[in-house]
Amino acid sequence: MKKLIACYAIAIIWSCADKKDDKKETDVAKIPDQYTIKQMMDNEAIGGGSFYHDNSKLLVSSNRSGIYNMYTLAINGGNLEPVTKSDSASVFAISYFPKDERMLFRMDGNGDEIYHIYLRNLDGSHTDLTPTKGARATFHSWAEDNKSFFLTSNKRDSKYMDLYQMDFLSYSPKLIYKNDEGYDIGNLSKDQKYLSLTKSLNTNDSDLYLYDFSNKKKVKINTEQSANSSQDFSSNGEALYYTTDVGNEFSYLMKYTIDDGAREKVMERDWDILGSYFTKNGTYLVTYINEDAKNTIEVMDVATGKNIDLPSFDAMAITNVDFSNDEKWMRFYAGGSQTPSNLYIYNLETKEQKQLIDVLNPEIKADDLVSAEVIRYKSFDGIEIPAIYYKPHQASASNKVPALVWVHGGPGGQSRQNFSSFIQYLTNHGYAVLAVNNRGSSGYGKTFYKMDDLNHGDKDLKDCVEGKNWLASQPEIAADKIGIIGGSYGGYMTMAALSYTPEEFAVGVNLFGVTNWVRTLKSIPPWWESFKDALYLELGDPYSADSVRLKEISPLFHTDKVTKPLIVLQGSQDPRVLQVESDEIVAGIKKNGVPVEYVLFEDEGHGFVKKENQIEAYSRVLEFLDVYLKKDKGIPIIDGQ
Repeated sequence: MKKLIACYAIAIIWSCADKKDDKKETDVAKIPDQYTIKQMMDNEAIGGGSFYHDNSKLLVSSNRSGIYNMYTLAINGGNLEPVTKSDSASVFAISYFPKDERMLFRMDGNGDEIYHIYLRNLDGSHTDLTPTKGARATFHSWAEDNKSFFLTSNKRDSKYMDLYQMDFLSYSPKLIYKNDEGYDIGNLSKDQKYLSLTKSLNTNDSDLYLYDFSNKKKVKINTEQSANSSQDFSSNGEALYYTTDVGNEFSYLMKYTIDDGAREKVMERDWDILGSYFTKNGTYLVTYINEDAKNTIEVMDVATGKNIDLPSFDAMAITNVDFSNDEKWMRFYAGGSQTPSNLYIYNLETKEQKQLIDVLNPEIKADDLVSAEVIRYKSFDGIEIPAIYYKPHQASASNKVPALVWVHGGPGGQSRQNFSSFIQYLTNHGYAVLAVNNRGSSGYGKTFYKMDDLNHGDKDLKDCVEGKNWLASQPEIAADKIGIIGGSYGGYMTMAALSYTPEEFAVGVNLFGVTNWVRTLKSIPPWWESFKDALYLELGDPYSADSVRLKEISPLFHTDKVTKPLIVLQGSQDPRVLQVESDEIVAGIKKNGVPVEYVLFEDEGHGFVKKENQIEAYSRVLEFLDVYLKKDKGIPIIDGQ
């Protein structure tokens, strides 16, 4: 459920290392070269990596054209070769077919999240395999016999995702699980005998079920209310592996034996286990651990029960891995807060390793980018709040810089350790950034995660204010020049800060933030039906007496209190935070005579993915900050173009 609630989050995440407390006023500031937003956004974003059946090449997604398209990349070296050339909707690769060069990919309508699955045929033509208008479809898995694949779709009922099987000959979907009770579809065993299902209870907890196709009966796996999430079936189909946090603050991995119902703890760490799966032939068990807001990956040899040695890097970590079907090759990404993740290939037999692409714009000096640091501070009630701090190279006690408190999306998201061109752009131009993981953030135990339930805009906001106070206490920060910025739920927190604590922050940057909770909770996309009740338990039911409190915490009804400059950015195709949220908050605050800027993109959804729009959005943010956070204190203004 923590991953589901984080789906409301903006996909801007960043990196950190351990923080040292010994700040010295004698630190010598480094003056970096300064880069335009175009240069920063020319750091290529690349993702995925499906192996071709003979392991000769990979299928990936990249935004090098200015928008995401599919490319192939030979593992023995070479350039990215374009497969699609979309100039409007983003194209995201799913996979090669198991035995030939056909490909699956997905697209939506400029960010409306109504995904369709497309086939790239052998002749290069494209076919929409899920053409039902208004229906959403997502790829699930390949069948074991390599003659069909599984997908989920809400074409039958917009509220529920059913499971279908589609063969490679007619491409006609066959309904195999009709989902009338609002379950989330989980894993399917290789022999297609069993399907795992989850039912949300609240934003942390869910029930886990095993569905038997032979008798159409469900067995409940968990015995207590807790966070339960299906991970994978064993290769022989005899056991289901799942994560749970019953009796613990963090999720750990369990094994459920189907025949006798026996349960066995398989793996436990000091942090949440985010996910775990077996490679195709069951040789390896791959596990992702959310260790202090960064991915730690373990790959266990199932036969020996021991973890294999993975490649290591200075100042970088492996963030994602995948294996070829014959399990001889592993592709992986490695990066850090100061460098975007590069794609590598690794031969598990010879231990040969090769970097396939360098995504850092060659015009940018790596030393000019900022490594982030993990810090922790005490909030108003003594609760320890984790945060990620980006200190500009040019900042020092003798050269104080303005700063921003950054609030992640959610509710229930987390600021994590990956590269962000936007954050690096801000720090490069002299703005410190503190990414606050306020109470209610995931990754720090279920007690911390639940601390903001039915209390949004109150204690979580106070955590952000205390983050501002921490910044103000740092010798390199201009204490009276601290703003607040965030996207989605973080955008709500920005507006809450300007509305309910109007003297705390000098400016606000609202990226598609919620401003009217009653309307937003009533307009949840239909495919979130299985999670709606859980969300209402955390935030409040807009159809009940909770609506009174929801209105009280909605900034739209308190615009008269806003006195500080604001910039709002919004995508008109956003299905989660509707454009009207931003339209109305801008109109309301303008009545106060307060400086307000509004940037609207007609071809974006919940987050900006097109380079030209990112360049426009982030340059506008810097221009706004230069005018309202630097100008009147004699801090030099830097050209953001």
